[in-house]
Amino acid sequence: MPISQQTSLKDAIDFNGSVALVTGGGKGVGLGISLRLLEAGATVYICGRNAPDTLPSVEIDGVKNEALFLSADVRDIEQSQAMFDAIKQQSGRLDVLVNNAGGAPHADAATVSPRFSESIIKLNLLAPINMAQMANAIMQGQDSGGSIINIASVSVIRPSPGTAAYGAAKAGIVNFCSSVAVEWAPKVRVNAIIAGLVRTEQSELHYGDEAGIQAVGNTIPLGRMANPQDIGDACIYLASPLSSYVSGSTVTVHGGGEAPAFLAASTANND
Repeated sequence: MPISQQTSLKDAIDFNGSVALVTGGGKGVGLGISLRLLEAGATVYICGRNAPDTLPSVEIDGVKNEALFLSADVRDIEQSQAMFDAIKQQSGRLDVLVNNAGGAPHADAATVSPRFSESIIKLNLLAPINMAQMANAIMQGQDSGGSIINIASVSVIRPSPGTAAYGAAKAGIVNFCSSVAVEWAPKVRVNAIIAGLVRTEQSELHYGDEAGIQAVGNTIPLGRMANPQDIGDACIYLASPLSSYVSGSTVTVHGGGEAPAFLAASTANND
């Protein structure tokens, strides 16, 4: 619901009674998002092809708030629809969808197979579109509507060498947000987060050892890579009444971005 002058800041980020779904919410960025929503008091569902070894959980005033796992491959329409049906049956509502599941391995755009590119587009663009449509169908029937958040990437706003199809898909999902924010208003708000480089349990696969991770972090104006909770904090804002007038927008969480390469190459102003 929209925030009013009578709504305190504390109440605005109180998600008790709210139900959220975080795709890929058991690890990496998704885990950080799940934990933040759990801390705020939400009932949190996570999904994936396989359950995580440990479900995300927090303790609030001595009471454990643990995520609920539903098995689903977000690329599969029937599995996805069954998941939304289960949430509606079990909890009676859905207030927040965070489309987080995605990713892509490094691949040479000149030689990669068409089938590979299609799979990347399906995971990072088509699946979030389908998930958003299913969530919207529930949210439109609720007086309070709902909030859909799509996790995008800095690949949207800079070149994405080695992950060209991924970058194209993420750019597509940002445009999708702005389009359906018009179609689905005023009940449902739809936004995107452009996430920068995030340190997760798999960072070494992309950036190397600890020295490599630190070196990459040093290229970012704020001096470090994001942690998953940084993205979770942005999700709390976009899911809460604090952003009741924010829709069709992108929130960029990238620590200031990347310094232009010409600054390091230039020989001017080096004193």
